[in-house]
Amino acid sequence: MTRSPAETAQLALLLEVSATPKPGNVDRERDLSGLRYDHFLAGAVGSREGLELAGEGAPVGSAFERAVAGMGCQEGGNTQFGSLLLLVPLVRAASGREVTPAGVREVVEGTTVEDAAGFYRAFDHTDVRVGEPPEGMEPLDVRRGSEAVPAVEERGLTLLEVMTASVPGDDIAREWTEGFERSFRAAGVIGGTEGTPSERAAAAFLSALADRPDTLVATKHGERVAEEVRERAAELDERSALDTEPEAVEAFADDLVSRGVNPGTTADLVCAGLFVALDRGELVV
Repeated sequence: MTRSPAETAQLALLLEVSATPKPGNVDRERDLSGLRYDHFLAGAVGSREGLELAGEGAPVGSAFERAVAGMGCQEGGNTQFGSLLLLVPLVRAASGREVTPAGVREVVEGTTVEDAAGFYRAFDHTDVRVGEPPEGMEPLDVRRGSEAVPAVEERGLTLLEVMTASVPGDDIAREWTEGFERSFRAAGVIGGTEGTPSERAAAAFLSALADRPDTLVATKHGERVAEEVRERAAELDERSALDTEPEAVEAFADDLVSRGVNPGTTADLVCAGLFVALDRGELVV
């Protein structure tokens, strides 16, 4: 039986958190302080209704808000907010056809002011770590949640316009403005790598972490730490260390966890890549 796009998205969420090693992130062998592997499993299950709404053609904002509200029904708090912000438009784009960059671009370009309002309301359901808003955007600070909706409506901002204003400090927003480029690139790594789904997702994670400094790490620990993490990942990726020196990657993973350095944006991109690879049949489970 063929999976629906919503079921494929849930599977992507489960495969992403189960992949190991993903340096600095929760996986099936590592928990973080207050955030455990089982929280992510529960978050994936809770997101089902919102993902199904997206697959049925519901507005992106309302589907996203519902997915986040369901995700938040576990004790760990925010587990997959960024992943869902990528998955919801991907699910919409995949409904009835294979997902493509052009298809997802059409979805995000069609977002409305009400979609932006749903995005802001989603922040009422979980605590999300974000940076300071750009200059002049203080009334639109996402940390205000639904309290910022009147300002969104007054300015007539669509959800894509909100995402555009969030670049360059947020690489999830950057995906929205650049056709989900890195998500599809991660799918290419997953599709072109041998091994189990866990091994292929881990390879995509290390490759994506080596590509750009993780914006969540930059927000929490500063740009210097984010660049240090990227450089270490690039060195390991260049040496194909997952295959030749697995102990070195495991040590890198353990070091980041011990320091509380969590490249969560990179994990979100890998989750989106898993969805694309599964949808296209490049990864079979």
